[in-house]
Amino acid sequence: MARRATIALMGFLLLPGLALAVPRPPAPRLDPRTIPAEPSYVRRVEPAIVGLNVRADENAFSSERLGSRRFGSGVVFDARGYALTVSYILLDAVTIEARTRDGRTVPARLVALDLETGLGVVRLDGPGPWPAASLGQSADASVGMLTGTVGVDEDNDLVHVSGSVRGIRRFSSFWEYMLDRALLVAPGSPSWGGSAVVDTEGRVIGLASLRLGEHPHVNLAIPIEKFVSIKDELIAAGRVVSRPPRPWLGLYTSGSADGVVVEGMAPVGPAAGAGFQKGDRIVSVNGVGVVSQEEFYEQLWRGQAGDIVRVGVRREERLHVIAVRSIDRYRLLRPPLR
Repeated sequence: MARRATIALMGFLLLPGLALAVPRPPAPRLDPRTIPAEPSYVRRVEPAIVGLNVRADENAFSSERLGSRRFGSGVVFDARGYALTVSYILLDAVTIEARTRDGRTVPARLVALDLETGLGVVRLDGPGPWPAASLGQSADASVGMLTGTVGVDEDNDLVHVSGSVRGIRRFSSFWEYMLDRALLVAPGSPSWGGSAVVDTEGRVIGLASLRLGEHPHVNLAIPIEKFVSIKDELIAAGRVVSRPPRPWLGLYTSGSADGVVVEGMAPVGPAAGAGFQKGDRIVSVNGVGVVSQEEFYEQLWRGQAGDIVRVGVRREERLHVIAVRSIDRYRLLRPPLR
């Protein structure tokens, strides 16, 4: 009797071990075919990405440099169908077609341009609400911050690149353009014009505008902070009317260790007939010395459109002062359709 009780007790004590020894079904494994190929930040912003096919006025001066057929990406930021893109693909636009992520092609119209920031707004034609992206906080961006650049190519295939902010600095370029704060994002996207630059939560912190340098390229991104403060004014008025229009000369310049050098002139700009020559080195604006492209723009933009600007240039070791009446560049462009 005692022996049977001992055996029963041993069996009871072994039960937990026996239970552990019972074969268990293997842990479920995800089917690679069901795992999304895109990171989560891409999936969050993708529904708001559109491709923009633009036909510009063939006779417009912008078509001489950019061509009359243009393509870029855009990102819908408002459920009514307003989308943000880069201004250069929209200059002198005659027709705009938007391709959505569900494969539809819908007409769009130019709503606004902001040449100072390099941004433009279009509105998709059709009933909403449209999928809209969330706008983030670009002012909080710092070097090393992880990013994604999300756009489409001309076949409407999604193009996304994971990268990071490699630099934050002032940027200027030849067409009388300067940002006091620009994001440099790498690696660069092969489809950069108008692509959304997002943070790891899929919120838009910038818009890719240019591809810089040699391979592997860097994208210059316009911080979204440049847009948020003016977006309502752009939608309402077609441009920012709360600030005086900048004086524009139509000078194409390069900045280097040798200073600011005239590389050419816009054919319809006031500088074209004022007496500038390619190779002139700009040394002053209205009597104030300048040694860099940034300083040239800072002095030029101290006035208003319509002012006479006196540009000092050095040519063959001689100083020439060229007086040219500036204009408001917006008057040369096809106005947005209201």
